[in-house]
Amino acid sequence: MYVGRFIVVAPDRAAYRVSSRSFPNRRVIEREGALTVAPTPDAPETDNPYISYNCLRTTEDGEAAVIGNGTQVDPIVEKLQLGYPARDALVESLLALDYEKDDYDTPRIAGVVGEESYVGIVRRDAVLVEAVEEPTLVTTYEKDRPEAVDFEPTDAGAMAEELYEFDFEHPVCAAAVARTDDGFETGYYNGE
Repeated sequence: MYVGRFIVVAPDRAAYRVSSRSFPNRRVIEREGALTVAPTPDAPETDNPYISYNCLRTTEDGEAAVIGNGTQVDPIVEKLQLGYPARDALVESLLALDYEKDDYDTPRIAGVVGEESYVGIVRRDAVLVEAVEEPTLVTTYEKDRPEAVDFEPTDAGAMAEELYEFDFEHPVCAAAVARTDDGFETGYYNGE
């Protein structure tokens, strides 16, 4: 089954996977304190604005981490740093940016891990934001409502690799974040 991009958010961790039929030549890289989805060196030139974006950032105070499938990650982090509650930062940013205006009306998905953790999606027909008490999955297609999922790993690197291996079609790369005693640890897996 092809579900597009997806996230799993739990109270203390989150992971994101890029799945793509159209633009598989991407990877996760570390850049300026964020994990960024970017084209591989051999990727064809494109003017598609949805190909490269920060998919994971933490707030400067280390109190929250944000994960998502597009440019909504940055404004969510900025709102958190301004003192917005996590739910409000997520809702306002998803509403402001709306779904992607591409050929598929691709939903935007995002999650916040912090004092309170949330998962959200904005689709053409709805905005859904829910508090998470257990690992919760939301995808851009097919499973586009938050639902509980089995997701056991707690190490960021292991989470990224396990999400990459989920039984959904066209994996490209994955990123993850986990709360530790010292803040947040991040990891990624590019299918190597």
